[in-house]
Formats: sequence, C-alpha cells, structure tokens
Amino acid sequence: MAKFRIATDATWDTAGTAMPMGQRRWDLSGALANDQDMELSLVAPGSAWWAGTFPAATYHTQLASSSDLRGVFEIGASKLSLLGVVSPDSGTYKTELEYDTPVEVLAVPLEKNSQWTTTSTVSGYAQGVIVAYTEVYESSVDRTGTMVTPYGEFPVMRVVTDLTRTSGFSTLATSRTFTWVAECFGPIATVTSQSFESSDEFTDPAEVRRLAP
Repeated sequence: MAKFRIATDATWDTAGTAMPMGQRRWDLSGALANDQDMELSLVAPGSAWWAGTFPAATYHTQLASSSDLRGVFEIGASKLSLLGVVSPDSGTYKTELEYDTPVEVLAVPLEKNSQWTTTSTVSGYAQGVIVAYTEVYESSVDRTGTMVTPYGEFPVMRVVTDLTRTSGFSTLATSRTFTWVAECFGPIATVTSQSFESSDEFTDPAEVRRLAP
C-alpha cells in the first residue's frame, strides 16, 4: 500500500527542465488542481469473483481515481503484465475484460532507450455489454533524470507508453502515459494525457499521480 496525491485535469508540463548530460528534472512536489490523497493497495486475488478467469494473477489494484475498475496484474521474472480489467463486483453490469496477449507494462531491467510493444485483443464484458476490440501498447524508456514528489526526490527513468484502441478500421481512443520509475520504489509518478493527445509532451494531463507521505 502507498499513498499517492492525485490531480485531475490539472496544468503541468511533462517536459520538465533540462539538466546536464541530457537528463531532465521534473517537479511534482507542489499543489495541483483538484488534488486528493488516495491510498492505493496491491491486493492478492484471493477469492475475488473473477479469480478463476485469471489464474496467473499476482495482484489487482485500482487503475484511475475517476473509476473503480481494477487492473489485474502478473509479476514475472522479466516483466509486469496486465492480464485484464474487472469491476469490484459481479452482476448484471459487471466488467470482465481479458487480454488474449497480456500487456507488457514494464520490462525489467529498465535501460535507457529500451522498447517493447504489445498488441492484444480485448474481449469480455464492459458494464454488462459484450465487447471486443484491439489495443496496441508501444512503450520505451525515453528519458532519465530526477523526479521530485511530495514524498521526496528520486533518480528516475521515464517510461512513455502510447495506447491505441481500435475496432475494425475505427480508432476508438488514443492516449499517452508517462511513468517515472525509481529503483526499489517502482513507479513513483504517473501522468496520463487526455484522449487523442497529439503532442509528444503536453501541459493539460487528464490525471497526475505522485507518491505522497
């Protein structure tokens, strides 16, 4: 369990500040619009209603502050994978989405300029409706430097992930997520763009989360 300070629809520049040797410095220690503190836990599947669908799951956790949907993850020797997305409870309006190819969220060990891509068909139930679509996740370690959070200052690698969701020939959504990863702590900050963001760096993220004391 860890506490994160989360802002929605805030203003913050993902580019940060240039430092020597090509590194960057990012500062998320200050207050942002709509800030709230949330305790986020990594919970073992146990007897969760969806556990039989994801027998390889290591834990599940809430994906976003604006939704109660939970990501189901597996920790492997060389990667962290997203297996599916579920609602807290079953029933008529349940969500139970399974990735036919688990999404490689983080590839370890992280190295500057390392890249990885996952293409997966997502199928199952979304709020009780049967759905199927394709998601492509393109990730790379694009920057190194320092991230300042309310919890403290960390040397980090920044992972950028571009998500494209399609159905047939139609693009349903795109987004860009930056994740700052610190040794021993893991992800200590995450910034997610608005849908269909066209810029490599942006200043109007949909959600900003950073480690808090």
